[in-house]
Parts: sequence; C-alpha cells; structure tokens
Amino acid sequence: MTLKNILYFAFVAALFIGTGILQSWNLALSVLNYAIISAVMAQGVNMQWGYAGLFNTGVMGFVALGGLAVVLTSAAPVPDAWAAGGPRILGALVLGALIIGLAIFLYKRMHKGRARNLTMLVVLVGGFFLYRAVLDPAVVAVEAVRPASAGFLGGLGLPILFSWPVGGVLAAVAAWAIGKTALGLRSDYLAIATLGIAEIVLAVMKNEDWMDRGVKNVISLPRPVPYEVNLQQAPWFLDMAAKYHFDPVVGSSVMVKLMYAGLFSVVLIIVLILAELMLKSPWGRMMRAIRDNETAAEAMGKDVTRRHLQVFILGSAVIGIAGAMMTTIDGQLTPTSYQPLRYTFLVWVMVIVGGSGNNWGSLLGGFLIWWLWSQMESIGPATMGLITAGLPDGGLKSHLIDAAAQMRLLMMGVVLLLVLRFSPRGLIPER
Repeated sequence: MTLKNILYFAFVAALFIGTGILQSWNLALSVLNYAIISAVMAQGVNMQWGYAGLFNTGVMGFVALGGLAVVLTSAAPVPDAWAAGGPRILGALVLGALIIGLAIFLYKRMHKGRARNLTMLVVLVGGFFLYRAVLDPAVVAVEAVRPASAGFLGGLGLPILFSWPVGGVLAAVAAWAIGKTALGLRSDYLAIATLGIAEIVLAVMKNEDWMDRGVKNVISLPRPVPYEVNLQQAPWFLDMAAKYHFDPVVGSSVMVKLMYAGLFSVVLIIVLILAELMLKSPWGRMMRAIRDNETAAEAMGKDVTRRHLQVFILGSAVIGIAGAMMTTIDGQLTPTSYQPLRYTFLVWVMVIVGGSGNNWGSLLGGFLIWWLWSQMESIGPATMGLITAGLPDGGLKSHLIDAAAQMRLLMMGVVLLLVLRFSPRGLIPER
C-alpha cells in the first residue's frame, strides 16, 4: 500500500475520531457500525462490477433478502399461526416448486412447436390456479392469528448470528435464479432486469404478511450483544463505571456499539481477505481478462456466461450477509425502508469513488461516503446558517435553511463529479 493510500485511510479515521470528540462517541460508533456494513456491501458490488463488469442495479433486493433471512432464521415462531396454516403453506410452496420443475422438464424434453407451447400453457396456468387454491386459505388463516402483534409464521428461533450466512445463501440462490435468465443479456439489459427483480422482491416482502408481516414490520428481533439496560444492572459494569468515572447509561450504549463494531469488523476482515485472495488468484486474473475482452476470453476457451454467474452469485452472497447485519443492528425488519437511493445508488458511489476493481478502494469508499452521507444531514443546516447569516429572517433565508437537510444529495453528486474529473478510476485505482 502506497503512502497516498495510507493517508487516505488516516484522513477517514480522523473524520470518525473528530466526530467522537466534537459530537459524541455514541454517534461516532453508530456511524462507524453502518460504515462497516456499507463497506461489506461495497465489496460485494466490487466483485460483480470491478472483477467482471456486471452492472447490477438490484443491490437493494439482495440487501432486503439478507434482512428477510434474519426473520426466517431468528424470529420467534408463532405456534398458533403454524397450527392454523403452516403445514399447508409449506405444502403449497413445495407444490409450486414441483410445477415449475415439471414445466422446465417438459420444455426441455418436448420438441419445439405448437404442442409444446400448449402443454406449457396448460401446466403453468393450471398449476398457478392449483397453487393459489392450496396457498390462499392457509395464508388467510395465518394472517388472522393476532394480526396486531403476529399474523405471520415467525422464524426458527435460532441465534441471530446464524442468520448472517443464511442471508448470504438466500441472496446467492436468488442470484443464481436471476443469473440463469439475465446474464446472457447485454449489460444495459442486465441492469434493467436486476432493478426490476429487486422491486419484485420488495413487493413480495411488503405484501406477503404471513412471511414477514409486510408493512407492519417485524420488531424485537434478538440481538447478538447484551441490551443496554442489562449492562446498567450488571455489578461488574457498575464497578467499572465507578472506577473510570463515566455515566453507566452513556457507557452502556457505547459498550454495546463497540461490541457490534467488533462483530461487524470480523466479517469485514474475512470478506476482505477472501476478496484479495480471489482477486490475486488465477481465477481473479481470468475474471479481469473476461471483463476487459469477452471475445478474446471466449476464443481462449473460457465459458464467459458461467464465470459471470459465479461472480454474480459470490457478490450477491456478500451483499446478502451485509443485509442481515443491517437488520441485526436495526433490531427490526422494515420492508418500506429499502430504497434504491440508499441501498443501490449510494453503494455504487462508494465503489466508484473508492476505486472499482480494487478491494481497498471499495473499503475506503464505504467508510468515506457513509460518513459524508450520515453527517451532511446535520452539517448542512449549520453550513447554510453561516452562508445565510447576512440575510433577513424569513423568506429566502428560511427556505434555504429548511432545505439544507437535503444538501447530502447535492454533496454526493459533487463528490462523485470531482472524483470522476480528477481521479476517473477512483481514489485507490485498480493496479
């Protein structure tokens, strides 16, 4: 790593330390935790774009699947809901999978023509109505079980750390399904397809209450770290607070955030090490060769579509793990909170500003851009107040100050333009 790169990371570290000194360590650690999660997301996107040139605009969908995995894995089960319709819902899902499998089997075995088309129409349309006939009554029964507090099947009740790899697996399975149909398309078509599929994932999560309560949200998810109130009642923690003269209430919040930071950092370090090993391996060199010239790679006997599918699945799995981490620290699943601006556009800005194709660049971009994004909402009004200090109260001054909270959108655009102008390959470009 060059001196310039070390200075970049030192500058970003100074931003977080300055936040702790000038504002509060509680805030600084909160921003740090989300920055670590954002850096993991950026690593997943960098695998897809930086390694293989795959333009995935459906990042939001894979993040949401990671969040869904937390509910399915770690939320407490609802026995009454399972008794009302759980087995029938599982049976309907198995039936749906069998219908799709039958359609694929017939499509491959039958000769192209009118008979195959009619057969596919009968199987898919008839199978759809059969599937809904089995599923719908069970869904109604489950969602009628205490709809204000439950109304869904719940999860398996496992420790929440188990949900992180499950989030990666769930995102990887979805990426495989998407990749088998969309990776043969041109890059612009792939972008449209992934964006549309991400919206479909969110639509399902918002409307299938039996699975995740939809827009009513799943709250009170288990935590991998103690609750603040438990720390405040622990004798050893109170003794430490008395010894070092700090407020137990504030100290408990800082301690919990430090525990989260430790867990998230372990995941980030593992992902970064594996990403570096992948990039420097023969497989990584092959992926970059495919990215730079697919025609030449195909001429050398490389299966381009298969390799694209591999890296698309790997990157999506990393994004899914980050999505599970995000839901873990939030303590709840809120499907309406998944917005393209936050979970697709901002992650792309992190990769582009940091330097696509370079894992350290994506790491830097994740920390820097998230700090700017989170801090500009508070810095913006203060900055606008100084700018408009000479204007009379009311009118234009009030309008500018009220709109200052949106300065972070302007700031993201300015940062992106400046980096593309003066360092087109990012702050830490690919070597």
